[in-house]
Amino acid sequence: MADYVLVRKSRNIASSMVHVFLNILLGVGVVIITVLSGSPWLGILLVLISKWRIFAVRSRYFFLNLKANLVDLIVGISVVLLAYSGGSSFLTSDIILMIFYPIWLLFIKPLSSEAATLAQSLIAVFLGISAATIISTSVNSVVLIILSFVIGYAASRHVLVQSDDKDFTLTTLVCGLVFAEIAWLSNSWSIIYTYENLGLSGVMIPQLAIILTIFAFVYNYARQAVIKYQDDFRFVHIIGPVIFGLVLIGVIVFFFSDPRFTILIK
Repeated sequence: MADYVLVRKSRNIASSMVHVFLNILLGVGVVIITVLSGSPWLGILLVLISKWRIFAVRSRYFFLNLKANLVDLIVGISVVLLAYSGGSSFLTSDIILMIFYPIWLLFIKPLSSEAATLAQSLIAVFLGISAATIISTSVNSVVLIILSFVIGYAASRHVLVQSDDKDFTLTTLVCGLVFAEIAWLSNSWSIIYTYENLGLSGVMIPQLAIILTIFAFVYNYARQAVIKYQDDFRFVHIIGPVIFGLVLIGVIVFFFSDPRFTILIK
């Protein structure tokens, strides 16, 4: 019996080590392949292959599986697209992505607490909208609007699926539509901040990504407050985050929206 337990422990350790190695290999590999090939398709293919369980189900479960894994897919594909947007030379932004993605796969994605799911959804919003904004500059604006809807829907669903309220379809659709509307409104003055003087070459942060991340936080906070207080809900329960979010967005829009504006950190 003792020998059996020892063998089981050895197999578990070996399995864990293989799991860690494969995730690090995936996280670093998708960035390297994307930069070296100068194309996002191989990197996206690797991300999809890593999610093979989505497709290894009966057809009636496919869309359910897809919705459940949307946040992870958004993060993975966004990493590839952000690496692709930097060009065929390795930049500081690529190193940051190679460090971040394995951390996401190994430590952030497996978490399931309420705070963790909110953090996961906000990361998906920030990276997803960043990638969508940067990539959509060379294509039709409809692409950004559609992608923003999908990202807003996925982020909201990811949080609300963990809540006690099981009827969240309308809420997620509304969140997606608001994302799409804000993306459409901001499309005519797309602002992207860069950080060259700090040596962070290739690092680009779209203003829209910051605004929608703030909105997603406030939106989900308000939704959770409505569920928590139900019939006793009052605006005072969410006034703090709402005012903070509005002030922060107002500062960003009114003071950092010059079309020629670029953040240069010395």
